[in-house]
Amino acid sequence: MSLFNPQSDAPLTLEFEEASGDPAADLERGVQLLREIQSGQRGPSLRLYRPDRTLAFGQRDVRLAGYEAAREEATQLGFAPLVRKAGGRAAAYHRGTLIVDHLEPEPEAVMGQRRRFEVFAEVYAKGFRRLGIDAQVGPIPGEYCPGDHSIHGLPTVASPRNYPVKLVGTAQRVVAGAWLFSSVFVIEDSEPLRQVLDAVYRAMEVPMDPTTVGAANDLVGTVTTESFIEALLAEYREHISLV
Repeated sequence: MSLFNPQSDAPLTLEFEEASGDPAADLERGVQLLREIQSGQRGPSLRLYRPDRTLAFGQRDVRLAGYEAAREEATQLGFAPLVRKAGGRAAAYHRGTLIVDHLEPEPEAVMGQRRRFEVFAEVYAKGFRRLGIDAQVGPIPGEYCPGDHSIHGLPTVASPRNYPVKLVGTAQRVVAGAWLFSSVFVIEDSEPLRQVLDAVYRAMEVPMDPTTVGAANDLVGTVTTESFIEALLAEYREHISLV
């Protein structure tokens, strides 16, 4: 029985993708895969890619008076402004982040939404702990795109930065018979993310503490995106077969 889907023992097909140069297409690709899962064209899948610079606004952001100014701030700082279909507030991605899309068919997909948030959060936190990061589940005060199942990391005396930082944001999309659980892991090079998120949130007049914007290697300086991918997949293999 899969920890992620109690109704299935099917292995996940692991797919690494390169960023296409079109951030909108890369973001939309997850939804396309979900449709393929729903129609039976593909089985359970795990998609990993390192995105180009993107500022993904939430649906609520679009209705704010400062939204257009925020889009301009993102563009000026080299981040493509997009609107994602999932909820939440603005989040920033670049090549120092990792996006993981986990997709599975499930007849009663809507019934497991809360459980999936809880299960994925614990698995992801354990992935970081394999690298010596004190990762905890839950939001930190003032974080960008806050969520009950965010993952944050706590600094140690040896950490390059002395603040707890948000490490993972998660979102879920459910259709009849299938689900997509999409997560953004911030591993390296946090300064451009901090700069653009501070500018964007100020433009929208949404409170946000820029010190919460960080990366895994702000806490443990030896962590790389490659080493985190290895740790994450090792944690996955504790719970499900990957092919």
